[in-house]
Amino acid sequence: MNIECTAKVHLSRRALLDIEEIDLYSVETWGERVAAKYLEDLYDGAVRLGENPRLLQERPETSLRLRFYRVREHVLVCDIIGDCIYVLAVRHVAMDLPRRIADLEPQLVHEAEAMARRLKGSPGPESDQSS
Repeated sequence: MNIECTAKVHLSRRALLDIEEIDLYSVETWGERVAAKYLEDLYDGAVRLGENPRLLQERPETSLRLRFYRVREHVLVCDIIGDCIYVLAVRHVAMDLPRRIADLEPQLVHEAEAMARRLKGSPGPESDQSS
C-alpha cells in the first residue's frame, strides 16, 4: 500500500538569504561547479520534504515546535503550519544549533505564522518562494 504524503514547501526571505550566503562562500572556496551542486542539493532537500514531510526531525532538546532536516553540511530549520512546510533558516551543522535556535525561535515562529497568513489570504502569486 502506497501512502502519498505531500506538502507545499515555502522558503522564507531569511532562508533565501542564508542560501545566497552559502552560495557566495562556496563559490569563493570551491568554485562555481561545486557551489552549484551544493545549492542543487539544498533545493532537492526542500523538494524531498515536500514529497515526504515525515523526513523532518523533531529535536525536543532544541525546540518543541521547529523541525529540522539535514542536507549535507547544513540543516533546514522548518515549521509546519497546516499542510505547508516553511523553511525558515539554513544553518551549518558545526554551529551550536540548540543555543542559536533558542535565540531565534520566537522570531522564526512569528515569521512562519506571518507567511502562512499571507499565503492563505493572497489569491494571486505567492509572495515568498516555494518549491
